[in-house]
Amino acid sequence: MAMKTIGFAVSEKDLAALDELAEYFADGNRSAYLRQTIKIMKSVKHAEELRKIQAYGAQRSAESGITVDDITTICRRVLKGRE
Repeated sequence: MAMKTIGFAVSEKDLAALDELAEYFADGNRSAYLRQTIKIMKSVKHAEELRKIQAYGAQRSAESGITVDDITTICRRVLKGRE
């Protein structure tokens, strides 16, 4: 994996927390800790996006009068049409 060194600033008050977390999660390696954190935060971002999509779908379903049982029926009908 190609690596590129970048610089970023951390406030003095956050430096101790960064070092503590890097020690705990990455044997003191800040770069390894940051790589792990990126993966986790991407998962958090995807979960938030999915929650928004789910809320939108629930709102649209409610506005259309579609129930959860209706969704199951609609999905089965659509999937059956693909066979």
